Amino acid sequence: MEQQKYNDIKLGERGAIISIIAYICLSSLKLIIGYIAGSDALRADGLNNATDIVASIAVLIGLKLSRKPADQDHPYGHWKSETVASMVASFIMMAVGIQVLYDAVSSVFEGKQESPDLIAAMTGLFSALVMYFVYRYNKKLATKIKSHAVMAAAKDNLSDAWVSIGTVIGILGAQVYLPWLDPLTAIIVGLLICKTAWDIFRDASHQLTDGINEKEVESFKETVMDIYGVKGVRNIKARYYGSNAVVDVVILVNSNLDIRDAHEISTKVENELIRKHDVYDVHVHVEPN
Repeated sequence: MEQQKYNDIKLGERGAIISIIAYICLSSLKLIIGYIAGSDALRADGLNNATDIVASIAVLIGLKLSRKPADQDHPYGHWKSETVASMVASFIMMAVGIQVLYDAVSSVFEGKQESPDLIAAMTGLFSALVMYFVYRYNKKLATKIKSHAVMAAAKDNLSDAWVSIGTVIGILGAQVYLPWLDPLTAIIVGLLICKTAWDIFRDASHQLTDGINEKEVESFKETVMDIYGVKGVRNIKARYYGSNAVVDVVILVNSNLDIRDAHEISTKVENELIRKHDVYDVHVHVEPN
């Protein structure tokens, strides 16, 4: 089970590497074309992808660290490394998003009069298509290996595709004698960068403080209650180590059962939670009722 988790994380690293390569290529292309074509929106989009490079590298490092086995000062393993890396990436993205907003607002007040070259729109459209296919790949991979970090990266890929579409709209609007629409789109891009950074920070902090979706815990409880021999659930808790769910449950069984039968029921609880919900580890405490 644990070896399979390590293999899944190693597979998830492939998605992060693909994102890094895509972002490096697209960021360079957008920044170069943005400066040549005079498009604030495309330059902002290029800076957005530059932050995504850092974010993807952070996710990659986090995934690699989380594969380290448990040691003396990390007896539960290094699974939370990817979550910490995501939080660090969110800080970087927020800083760049604020900078993009500042530059775009300054451009609006300066009263930009020139419209960007049409090649900027073509670059934005090409980038949107590339990021959409990267999103599809990473989403499929995240679903397969059940990785929160890779799924977050996939959502960021999709967000970048929409940002590029917005960039195209702003550039095309500037072509019809609305030059202010280009820097206005850059402002929207900056806001989207900040929103993505906040979403990543919120999810990461929720996991690091052992937060979990109440509906997910309820589904664990329903699974336990369906097992023959379980008369009730006195308490159930769950938390995540990286992408791995850990469940602690106190079950009630018939007080007349001997120790061997009670142990067999607890084993069924463990196996069923692992089979049905892919739970990484289960701790079952049995109490007579």
